[in-house]
Order: sequence, then structure tokens, then C-alpha cells
Amino acid sequence: MPTKPQWTKQLEALHACKEAVAWASQYPSLSEAWAVCERGDWMLWLIARTLGNESRSTLVLAACECARLALPYVPENEQRPLIAIETTEKWARGGDGITLDQVRSVADAAYAAVYAAYAVYAAYAAHAATDAAHAAAYAAHAAAYAAHAAARTKTLKQCADIVRKHYPEAPKLKGAT
Repeated sequence: MPTKPQWTKQLEALHACKEAVAWASQYPSLSEAWAVCERGDWMLWLIARTLGNESRSTLVLAACECARLALPYVPENEQRPLIAIETTEKWARGGDGITLDQVRSVADAAYAAVYAAYAVYAAYAAHAATDAAHAAAYAAHAAAYAAHAAARTKTLKQCADIVRKHYPEAPKLKGAT
């Protein structure tokens, strides 16, 4: 079994997930991995862990742009996630007198909206599981779940491209290339 590149040991020291470290181990450098990574969530995590005392505005704006990719999945007429994203973007740009407390408040509201939507789906799934007459619904649900997984993969790839737009170069790891 090939040995891990030295730079991935730095990922481990940062407590990166095992899946990310295993994936990264196939690349000789962080720069090469960064260029082809299709997991925007991993990339945002790494930037957040390595940013240091620099401004987090760019990171927040990149994360907001990624979050916008999920808006098509928000129930119709549910505005709290969009309001949270827009408020956070305003805060990151330093405008309109938005405070961090306001950002937290709208984020909490958006989380509640998403949680409520998932609770409805969970309740539906639990009901369907108790009724054998809904066998067709099970198949439809499985197909929907597979479509959701494919959409998630596509969204993570889009997010990775967004992150690279804001951070074209990989972040610096202590002792890594």
C-alpha cells in the first residue's frame, strides 16, 4: 500500500474526516487536490480551519453563494433561508448596519424552516413504512432519494467551483506544499 503524502498528515492534524484524507492521499500536493476537488464542503472546511486572523468575509460570501444552490429545494413561499443568506451577505460586506446577532437570528429562523420541512418528510416516511399498501410510494421515494443524492453530488461540485472562484489557490498548510 502506498504511503500517504506528507501534506495529508497536516489534514489529519486539523482533524479532517477520514473520507477526505483518504481521497486527498491520491494526490502528491494540496494544490493538485484543490484543482480537482469536487467537494465544496470539504474546501470550505479547510479554508475555515486555515484562515488564521485574516478577514472571513470572503469565506462567508463563498459559503453564501454555495448556500444559494440549495434554494430550489426550499418549499415554495418559504423565505427564511433566502433572508438568512441575504442578511449574511450584507454583514460580510460590512453594509447596512447588520450585526452578527442579526445574522445569528435569521440563521436560526432558516434552520427552523429547514428542520420543519425535513420533519414533514420524516413523518411521511414513517407513515408510509407502516402501510404495506404504499409499496409504489416506497419505490417512488427510493427514486426520489437517488435523485436527491445525484443532485447533492452535482451541488457539491458546483460549490467546489464557487470556492475555487473565491480561492483559486489552495490554502497553506503548515509544512505542506
